This record gives sequence, structure tokens and C-alpha cells, in this order.
Amino acid sequence: MYTDNPSMFSKSCEYGLRAVIFIAQQTTKNNKVSLTTVSEEIDSPQAFTAKVLQQLTKNNIVKSIKGPYGGFVIEDHKMDTKLSEVVSVLDGDSIYTGCGLGLKQCDAKSPCPLHNKFVAIRNDLRNMLENNSLRSLAADMNADLAILKR
Repeated sequence: MYTDNPSMFSKSCEYGLRAVIFIAQQTTKNNKVSLTTVSEEIDSPQAFTAKVLQQLTKNNIVKSIKGPYGGFVIEDHKMDTKLSEVVSVLDGDSIYTGCGLGLKQCDAKSPCPLHNKFVAIRNDLRNMLENNSLRSLAADMNADLAILKR
């Protein structure tokens, strides 16, 4: 099946990454954000966003504050969370182990035609995810959050 938006991540992970980056950016401005605001800003269905944020809250990446003045924030010590941790919570580690062609019987002993090239890409991806924290991405973001809507 063809898609005009190919991604190495599941939809849950894509939305989760967008959500935590947005929440981190808002946290740096001392803003708590509602589920509605998060889903609107990252262009994600609200029910789907709620499930993703529930996973991130359960795994102590995002904090949910209840009540009329509540919302989602990221505690200061959690701002150093690496993107790799978010991906691990939402997608596991399959992105680092799966075959680039989706074959079940692909490994170093019995490689597919793309195996060695894909290993290098996976290593670069792991490096990028492990070397970028929520704090660093929030600091890098400019005022135009439209980049999170796709």
C-alpha cells in the first residue's frame, strides 16, 4: 500500500513525539496544556491523542495535572528525557531490529539486499534519538509551531 507520508514510526509514536515536543516547548513557557490544545496543535484526533498521552503519563514522561487549572506538563527533571525513551515507550525497540524490507528472515547471517545499508540508517536513527532531549528540542523550536502539524 502506498502512503504519501512514509514513516519509520507508528502513528502512535509520531503523534507521541509531536505531543511531547509541543508540551516541552509549552512547559518552558510555564504553560500547562489541555488535551484539546495538544490534539489541535499536533493535528491529531483527540481520542487518539488521549491514548498516547495516557501511555506517556503512565511511563512518567508527561505529567497530567487534574482539575480546572490542570493540563499536561513535563517536570523539569523529565525535560532531559531522550527521544529514544519516548520511542521505546510507544513503539518498543523494533525500529532498531526490524528488516528494512519487512522480511521475517533477515539478519546478519541471512541478509536481505538492503540489510547492510539499513543497519547504517538504523544506527544513525538511534544516534539521533539518543542525542536529542525534550529540553534541547524545546529550546530549538521557534514561535511557529505549525511545523508540528502535518
